[in-house]
Amino acid sequence: MKPTDIRNPDYFHKVVDCQWACPAHTPVPEYIRLIAAKRYTDAYLINWKSNVFPGILGRTCDRPCEPACRRGRVEEEPVAICRLKRVAADNKEDSVAALMPAPAAKKNGKRVACIGAGPASLTVARDLLAIGYEVHIFDGDAKAGGMVRTQIPRFRLPESVIDEEVGYITRLEPVLHLGERVDSLKAFLAQGWDAVFVGTGAPRGRDLKLPGQAECAANIHIGIDWLSNVSFEHIHTIGKRVIVLGGGNTAMDCCRTSRRLGGEDVKVIVRSGFDEMKASPWEKEDAMHEGIPILNFLNPREFTHENGKLTGVWFTKMHWVEEGGKKKLVPSGEPDVHYECDDVLMAVGQENAFPWIERDLGMTFDKWDMPVVDQVTMQSSIANVFFGGDAAFGPKNIIWAVAHGHEAAVSIDLLLTGEDVKQRPGPGVTIASTKMGIHEWAYDNDPSLDHRFRVPQVEPEVALRNVKVEVEKGFDPLLGFKEARRCLNCDVQTVFAADLCIECDACVDICPMDCITFTENGEETALREHLKAPALNLTQDLYIADGLKTGRIMAKDEDVCLHCGLCAERCPTGAWDMQQFYLEMTHAGCSSAPKAKPAPQPVGAK
Repeated sequence: MKPTDIRNPDYFHKVVDCQWACPAHTPVPEYIRLIAAKRYTDAYLINWKSNVFPGILGRTCDRPCEPACRRGRVEEEPVAICRLKRVAADNKEDSVAALMPAPAAKKNGKRVACIGAGPASLTVARDLLAIGYEVHIFDGDAKAGGMVRTQIPRFRLPESVIDEEVGYITRLEPVLHLGERVDSLKAFLAQGWDAVFVGTGAPRGRDLKLPGQAECAANIHIGIDWLSNVSFEHIHTIGKRVIVLGGGNTAMDCCRTSRRLGGEDVKVIVRSGFDEMKASPWEKEDAMHEGIPILNFLNPREFTHENGKLTGVWFTKMHWVEEGGKKKLVPSGEPDVHYECDDVLMAVGQENAFPWIERDLGMTFDKWDMPVVDQVTMQSSIANVFFGGDAAFGPKNIIWAVAHGHEAAVSIDLLLTGEDVKQRPGPGVTIASTKMGIHEWAYDNDPSLDHRFRVPQVEPEVALRNVKVEVEKGFDPLLGFKEARRCLNCDVQTVFAADLCIECDACVDICPMDCITFTENGEETALREHLKAPALNLTQDLYIADGLKTGRIMAKDEDVCLHCGLCAERCPTGAWDMQQFYLEMTHAGCSSAPKAKPAPQPVGAK
């Protein structure tokens, strides 16, 4: 194998699995260490620069970082990364706004319009306003926030948190056009904007249109529309017997909201199996904790009614079969089942709707009638029109919308400063030794052995009485400290300098995970099998260093390394060092930055 080029910013970035998995690439271990040190404001600001909405995401993020967390490889549950974000938000100083960028003192003369006031558009606005752009935000609703405000129930996300974090952006002085819906992109472009960003979400819920639906339509609701009506306080009650169709997070929000609005017998009924449901595991757990059963392998086929009133739903039983090497859901042949109900909420998916984009504009649409959008630049086939969030590639979640917003802002800045949107500046990278003494480090290399702590919740008898009572209390500072200490500091890298090594094998002997091997070089497949402990995770690279006096190589399995620093403490020559790697993603305004910042060579290396 070739030696590892640790100067490549992506190498150590990929070792920080949580940051690598986060679409916005938030420096997770760094802000967790700050929480452990009670530096909540600093932790909040690191989050705010990357993911823009720490308090919102600390309650609602889909947590792509947590399945990647290295702690989950050495015990059952990962660090509660998402809920630690909320710890920073809940405990930051009130003066945090004073530490954020002020409105630009001078405008650059460029006008950018954001259609939609959701998280993607707000991210674009935040990034561009700070560097002198005049940004206008249009939305049909009376308040900014988009689906974050209208479709996430208040028992998960209080409106005060939305107001606060949207306020950090509006203080940068965008021109708000709230209550103004854009009905024609052609007419809008004719207004002479330098660039337009479309962040309108996926506003249309899918409708099953089953037999019997028209006859009892008053009691059959599209889930996302119903949630919006609850948020706007247009709906206050629901029938006692409720069926929620669908297995995603919207279905979980619908069933839990129904319990708070008078639903006594609320069921979630899903066509697929429990494990195939799109809802996050914790969302399913929260619903079941509130006494809501989830019934699987039932496909709705017909609504029943009497004198124009809904009485129930017929379901066909389903099961998986193998067909052509693929699993397929088909009817099981068992008798259909009927469940009585007073109301049905359909949460079977969301769709994009672009009736306001004329098809003669020159914009390219794909076979699903979606605008063709570059997945890196977020640019459409019209050079100055960009998309992001659910409007770009279909429904995802808030953190993806933020990531799209950052990338679109970079592209808009490159375009409007006359540069190539595809030649994107590289991230900012630093790597520095944490050595303070022979056996002392500038970080705590003795992580806690505690198992994951549970977030305290309000008692069900209180929570279920009011749709606005927040269920999760969040970690208090003590629990936040204890959970933070479970982090394995994956951004503090074991960096090896071969020219200092005397091949005494002291590091091999002391490594608790048997992840270091000195051996003859070879092809990767064979080498992985013949290390001291076989390296079985092919998605995680091996760290290879040559230049040893014996001609052998050092091979380290990054997959199971605990970053404990014992190898560096034991090494008599200083060939091993613990160096903190910090990667900060490129934001708009860095168009003149170098295309990549290589990490420096390790201490002692030639």
